[in-house]
Amino acid sequence: MPRKKKETDEEAVEPQAENIQPELNIGLCGHVDHGKTTLLERLSGKWTDTHSEEIKRGITIRLGYADTAFYKEDGNYTTKPKDKKKASILRKVSFVDAPGHESLMATMLSGATIMDGALLLIAANEYCPQPQTREHLMALDIIGVKKIVIVQNKIDLATEEEAIKNYEQIKEFVKGTNYENAPIIPISAQHSVGTDILIKAIEDYIPTPKRDSSKDPIMFVARSFDINKPSTLPEELVGGVLGGSLKQGILRVGQEIEIRPGRAVLEKNQQIWKSITTRITDLKSGGTSMKEVSPGGSIGVLTSLDPSIVKADQLVGSLAGLKEKLPRVWYEINLQIHLLQRVVGVKEELNVEPIKLSEVLMLNVNSAATVGTVVKLKKNAVLCKLKIPVCAENGSRVTISRKIGNRFRLIGYGEIADIK
Repeated sequence: MPRKKKETDEEAVEPQAENIQPELNIGLCGHVDHGKTTLLERLSGKWTDTHSEEIKRGITIRLGYADTAFYKEDGNYTTKPKDKKKASILRKVSFVDAPGHESLMATMLSGATIMDGALLLIAANEYCPQPQTREHLMALDIIGVKKIVIVQNKIDLATEEEAIKNYEQIKEFVKGTNYENAPIIPISAQHSVGTDILIKAIEDYIPTPKRDSSKDPIMFVARSFDINKPSTLPEELVGGVLGGSLKQGILRVGQEIEIRPGRAVLEKNQQIWKSITTRITDLKSGGTSMKEVSPGGSIGVLTSLDPSIVKADQLVGSLAGLKEKLPRVWYEINLQIHLLQRVVGVKEELNVEPIKLSEVLMLNVNSAATVGTVVKLKKNAVLCKLKIPVCAENGSRVTISRKIGNRFRLIGYGEIADIK
């Protein structure tokens, strides 16, 4: 919760946003090129497509992150108050920009795990729903994201009649779903029109979840990278960085943490995974260093790890926490499955066929994406041998995608259950 202004000290006004940890993660989801990254730049001032391929192709490939604070100033909602001393800070939030391209659905599903709420962007100048609009909405529902705000973007590119027709299509699209009553906010991200109304809708409709800081910490690792520049001298090198979100508990500078499943190593000509232990050297949240972080918003964990271990997102999908306190690592998982009636993400209507023995499925659990081969079938249950092991609690929800054509398509979900 935001701290109150101290009346007795003119210098001790509303706390600087830089010193506040974000309270929640809000995902930006939707079909490719519907304006997610542009909206995030308008709200946060940060352009998250910084990877060379993203700039070249004009699409988001990796999860992008940006923090921003919501203010209320003279009755208006904004992220850029004219006078911060007179404006009251409402909340600080972390945004997660998920890719909309169909070939990057695994990245979106991995990002959905750390979302407390979401903005579903739908272009006003296109027919609704587009394939990935439907797929992203279904994924949010399966993962358990309960609160979304629908953003009808690009109203500057549609006539009044087209915008109204698109609005009616959106209403029909969400009818009968858990998001039937989600607010629909028309905006133009390109021209920063309607963003004040959108901020108010987020404040009204997406609450800060209740967190449990008393439990052992569990962090979902959604990014891992090396921040050293190529010309950095050996004595000036800093350790690798983990980016993601804390599900529960508290992390503190100086703690020794474990990362599971860790990294692959060769032993006796066999590839096995070994957990990694390291020490926290610094914690970043909301753009500033902190001695400790609690659940809420995206965080960066600076470690003493060799940067080569973490570079290029090598540890994405891992869990981090106190040594010997993390869930088990699964090399094969037994799933109690729930298949959808229709394949999600394709233009034509395709029924979901039963899962077959030896079929290869894409599985997403927590922030991990892996491939599983079906080695045993039972009624409403499958046993999958995993190509890359995952660290997860018993009962964790797993999204299931099948290769149709040359793409993996969402066909259902399951829960991890012990093999009996």
